[in-house]
Amino acid sequence: MFCGMHFGKCLVRSVFLFLESMDKHIENSAEYAGLTVNNGVQQPPMVNPYRTKKQKSPALSVDDYVTGILNKNMTILSQAVTLVESTRAEHQEKAQQVIERCLPFAGKSVRVGITGVPGAGKSTFIDALGMHLVDSGHRLAVLAIDPSSERSKGSILGDKTRMEELSVAKNAFIRPSPSAGSLGGVARKTRETIVLCEAAGFDTIFVETVGVGQSETAVHSMVDFFLLIQLSGTGDELQGIKRGIMEMADGIVINKADGNNIEKANLAKAQFRNALHLFPLPESKCLPKVLTCSAVEKNGIDEVWKMITDYVVFTKGNGFFHEKRQRQAKYWMYETIDEHLRNSFYHNEKIEQMLQEYEKLLLEDKISSFVAANRLLDTYFNKM
Repeated sequence: MFCGMHFGKCLVRSVFLFLESMDKHIENSAEYAGLTVNNGVQQPPMVNPYRTKKQKSPALSVDDYVTGILNKNMTILSQAVTLVESTRAEHQEKAQQVIERCLPFAGKSVRVGITGVPGAGKSTFIDALGMHLVDSGHRLAVLAIDPSSERSKGSILGDKTRMEELSVAKNAFIRPSPSAGSLGGVARKTRETIVLCEAAGFDTIFVETVGVGQSETAVHSMVDFFLLIQLSGTGDELQGIKRGIMEMADGIVINKADGNNIEKANLAKAQFRNALHLFPLPESKCLPKVLTCSAVEKNGIDEVWKMITDYVVFTKGNGFFHEKRQRQAKYWMYETIDEHLRNSFYHNEKIEQMLQEYEKLLLEDKISSFVAANRLLDTYFNKM
């Protein structure tokens, strides 16, 4: 036992002396006079010393934006879209001036809304149809509304990765936009972006929605042709026949009609055609067609575009095309008024203070929701 303790103490002392000698740089002692110690490798700095600070680009004027857009400058067009999407008051004021200056050069494109359930292959379909148009000499702009997370408020904005060919095509412009929890605001900004794209010389505009849901009404009110992408082989096809979305559709395409799925796609096509005959004739007087295609194999893509162009020619002939655009312009005037009133109400300093007070009263059951809302509105309109 004593030997063990003595050995342990000796070991600790030896380690201590070794560390102490290391600390005193034993190589500098007289007995090592012939020893040469080389300097270590000098570590590079954390920041690149040759890096020059990037000069901030000067802000573009309204004239710069308009001139760049009319000259088909894609960089300036992208910057103008960013300006439109900005929520800052000074950016919005400048954006409205740019849009107003671009309006006389807009309105000459064919606007197509594309929707469908998630997984229906919308992005792949747009890639295939878009390349068909670009190869035919068209200039195409794709505006994709990407859903934002309700928790993090973030968006993937990954539509370009699914449009592999179109994203690098010379005469194509793809712009994903986050919904950011405010569908009405994004829809309005998408409509304004359409004006900028048309002024930049794009003759075809695709607007891809987040999927079947409330966004369809907003997108339907800004396009000339509303295309519904459906799938087959996912169960009872009648489950996909919902009156609201079917009544809005100007055409239906059964995607992924390839391989072992061709027979199921043709069956779904017949079922959708039968269902459409149960609905009243649309205002356009043009009964929606149902087609099948394979976006991956690029089969049936040209027939889809022919369906769209035939519809445009028909509706321009009977006057519905122009009438629909006028109706849409009036609709968006009222929508813009509603949005501005809402923003003005919630950004009112007095209302912001009162909202916290009335929320507390609501939680304590001392006031009803309707009374609280009426009092806040009365205060806003200076009635109290």
